[in-house]
Amino acid sequence: MSYKFFSNKNCEYYPCHKIENQNCLFCFCPLYFFEDCGGDYKFISNVKDCSDCTKNHDDGSYEFVIQQLNKAFNSIKKDKLKMLKLEEL
Repeated sequence: MSYKFFSNKNCEYYPCHKIENQNCLFCFCPLYFFEDCGGDYKFISNVKDCSDCTKNHDDGSYEFVIQQLNKAFNSIKKDKLKMLKLEEL
């Protein structure tokens, strides 16, 4: 078994996105609170609805989520470095 893929076929909601052999590693998407997560979402009454998104459950889900997290963390790191430079002034 790979650390990049886990399919919980015993879950009462499986398959939650109607994907055969879906990846359950990111059952709750770690990108949900990102303004630009890169997924296929819509807003319903100011609530982010990801029910049509399969990017955290399909074959490339691990790579997609890690790539999006890396982009976000690198952005935070750059912002922190900018703040630290301003504090030095």
